[in-house]
Amino acid sequence: MASRKLLTLVIASALSTSAIAKTTIIHAGQLLANPGKAPLNNYSVIIEEGKIKAVEKGFVKTHQGAEQVEIVDLSSSFVMPGLMDMHVHLQGELGPKNDSQSLRWSGSDKLMKSIDNAQKTLMAGFTTVRDLGSSPEQSFALRDGINRGWVQGPRIIAAGSSVAVTGGHGDVDGMNPDILKMRTPETICDGPYDCRRATRHAIKYGADVIKITSTGGVLSDTNTGTGQQMNDDELKEVVETAHSLGRKVASHAHAAGGINAALRAGVDSIEHGSYADEESIKLFKKSGAYLVPTLMAGDTVVGLAKHTDFMSPAIRAKAIRVGGDMIANFKRAHKAGVKIAYGTDSGVSKHGTNGKEAWLMYQAEMTPMDILKSATVHTADLIGMSSQLGTIEEGKLADIIATHGSPLKDIKELMDVDFVMKSGAVVKSK
Repeated sequence: MASRKLLTLVIASALSTSAIAKTTIIHAGQLLANPGKAPLNNYSVIIEEGKIKAVEKGFVKTHQGAEQVEIVDLSSSFVMPGLMDMHVHLQGELGPKNDSQSLRWSGSDKLMKSIDNAQKTLMAGFTTVRDLGSSPEQSFALRDGINRGWVQGPRIIAAGSSVAVTGGHGDVDGMNPDILKMRTPETICDGPYDCRRATRHAIKYGADVIKITSTGGVLSDTNTGTGQQMNDDELKEVVETAHSLGRKVASHAHAAGGINAALRAGVDSIEHGSYADEESIKLFKKSGAYLVPTLMAGDTVVGLAKHTDFMSPAIRAKAIRVGGDMIANFKRAHKAGVKIAYGTDSGVSKHGTNGKEAWLMYQAEMTPMDILKSATVHTADLIGMSSQLGTIEEGKLADIIATHGSPLKDIKELMDVDFVMKSGAVVKSK
């Protein structure tokens, strides 16, 4: 009987010990708890069970009720919420081997490569991303695997394959007709009712967000241009269907006609927005939609078009024209008061270099504070997660990064993030 009591006490003690929640306390030299407001000096962020328990003045060493405390010394660093990128493609990168990889890689190969790219993105300080266009099964598996803790990566809001029209940007192109037929996504549609079906199909199989392509694109291997490709009635049907099923809609759009048609249809964000005009700006303000500028994509394709020879003539011509125009058009839209959400189109540019977008935005005369706000507060709002992400406040997820110097003084600090925490777990610490 005595041995049974002892065993019971041992088990109870073990269970009690395992139930003790570890408290992590970050000592932040400078703390930008709420981008848009002034940073705070010498504050502590108390974290329990992946969430922010409290933010307190001074460098505290314990917290009420804490039994196991780990101190993270960032007293000489600039601390802020985790960055978010609203436009990535994690399954690959633009380059001369894309055609052969497309034919040789299996779905499993794509998934393994996307894991590698996701880890690079997280190490760059981007704790949440929207993957706007990838093979659905592998993309959703990556998202779910990260959420389950099986692999490391940023939180993913995944679109799967784009809802696009036959022959338009988002459809397959530049291949043997037999391969085109075999690889056409099930989200390719024609006419409003078929686009309703395609939207429902994407959501049925796991899409968190619907990506549409209202205009042509630079990297489509076809000379169909960058003007409007989805008709107004198709756009309206997609948006109404997606919203009725609780999904937001992101629209790839370059030319003004396609931008304006998508905004009139009620999309939640415009990706690229390369040729937004005065009507576009009015529609952005009226609807409250965000512009996701992806300046890195333009910068990347111009460089590749000028200094490599793997692009087809159709792609090269579009790359030089559109990529070269993006910064000036972004500058005009931002100055007019259009809401900006940070996004890179990584996959066109290299994964893990997402911070360079901030430098390009700065060159387009956006202030460092506005850039930081676009990558935190605005991105959280765009994905409907403001109650969980975007600021360092009590009750929110502990997605936190740190840089050696202040990006408010030198925005290039975002290109060299030293510390990354996601949901309370330290994943990078120099």
